[in-house]
Amino acid sequence: MQDSAEKHKILVVDDEPGIRRGCERVLGSQGHIVLMAENGEEGLALLKQQPDIDLVLVDLRMPGISGFEFLQQAQALVPETVLVMITAYATIESAVEATKRGAYDFIAKPFSPDTLLRLTDHALERVRLTRERNQLMADRRRRMLELVTEKNQFRTVIDCMSDGVLVCNAEQLLVLHNPAALKMLSDFPSIQAPAAVTDVLACKGLTEMIADASTHIKRLSNEIRVEIESTERWLLANVAPVVDAATKMFLGTVTVLRDISEIKRVEQVKAQFMNMVAHELKAPLAAVDGYLAVIDGGYVQDGERRHEIIQRSKQRIKALIDLVGDLLGMARMDCGTVRREIVSLPVAEVLNELKEIMQPLADQQAVRLEVETAGHLPPVSADKEEFLQMLSNLVSNAIKYNRRDGRVRISADQQGPFVKISVADTGIGISKEGVGRLFTEFFREKREENSLVTGTGLGLSIVKRIVTFYHGRIEVESELDKGSTFNVWFPSHAYSEESDDGPIKKSAARRD
Repeated sequence: MQDSAEKHKILVVDDEPGIRRGCERVLGSQGHIVLMAENGEEGLALLKQQPDIDLVLVDLRMPGISGFEFLQQAQALVPETVLVMITAYATIESAVEATKRGAYDFIAKPFSPDTLLRLTDHALERVRLTRERNQLMADRRRRMLELVTEKNQFRTVIDCMSDGVLVCNAEQLLVLHNPAALKMLSDFPSIQAPAAVTDVLACKGLTEMIADASTHIKRLSNEIRVEIESTERWLLANVAPVVDAATKMFLGTVTVLRDISEIKRVEQVKAQFMNMVAHELKAPLAAVDGYLAVIDGGYVQDGERRHEIIQRSKQRIKALIDLVGDLLGMARMDCGTVRREIVSLPVAEVLNELKEIMQPLADQQAVRLEVETAGHLPPVSADKEEFLQMLSNLVSNAIKYNRRDGRVRISADQQGPFVKISVADTGIGISKEGVGRLFTEFFREKREENSLVTGTGLGLSIVKRIVTFYHGRIEVESELDKGSTFNVWFPSHAYSEESDDGPIKKSAARRD
């Protein structure tokens, strides 16, 4: 018997009042809510109003639409509701037809209360099972949708990561990877189905890490060198095992790859830089230490010789001071902490001032220094100290790498929105290979002709940075044993202030 604590809504559709009342009395005694309709049209109207009806008992033959027609329409309205046919003509043909039309069972008139209750209990059990099934299917569809949504979100996040990601299962089959991993390890294709990681990845170091992490269930991290299209690349690989928290079962590994090629390159450049700085500092310090040891030991009694040694020591110390100053200047440029007072500078006046500054060095080297400027040159916008430093470095090199009785010619004229400043010398010149490396830090072309010339190897690098800051351009023309010409195109004051592409704005006349 149906549990009396579980109440259901039952509809009885029959044109006989006695059948309706009898069903109401029997089913109502079980606590069910019984609704009644005397024809099919009225029954369908009730189903539309109350689609939560659990069971319908419908007569086969009624005025209006028949029980068969009622079954067909009711199935479309309430597919979860169980339909039972009531008939006084219980034949095999009618039972088969009722089943085809969607009836769960049928009961023949007249029927006893016990028969009605047994049939009702079975039908309501069918209702319960059907609704549980439908609920389970709905829950399954919802969970599948949530799973697909989460998977798509996870896939999107993985694909957007700049780090490479490789996911392998417990059998070391690659089941997931992102575009960043393809870019870093471009020697393996985009795979659609799981494949053995050793068959996909050509990087032996990485496959060994994944195998080791899978075998020993441990996290590994290591730097891996890969070579792609003759280009060396360094990757930081982190491989972590994935273990189910509840069952402690090993599920696979997740590998995260980070391209550290640029970091490696910076470290290499830094190491080279430190070696160069150490060498540039060690040589003059060792020379000064030797000179002082000679004087301190009393090995030099001649005053003129002693004066010569002191002068050499001072030159070495000055070279060190220049080196430190250049290094500090480059550091400030790199950090963006250079203080600039940008003003309008008359080029002709600055060049004449430059000549006065550099004349003692030119006289010392027996080099003739000349300045030639075109009339009505437009001014330039720059920090005067920085502008003079740029020109001083160029002229200083032109003097130091010149020949005795040589010449350095400084000229300036206007070329469109730029002022072109040229520094030409009659010195030893630069090789084609040297011109290509001329503006790199610490580069000094080693030749017999310049073996006695002191310098830091940073001057032209600083010149390049200054010119670049003001959106200018610098080019070199040189021929061995015939001299060199450095041409600088510097934006004029009018261009700097009026052009949208100009590097200097009135509102930015002072920058720290």
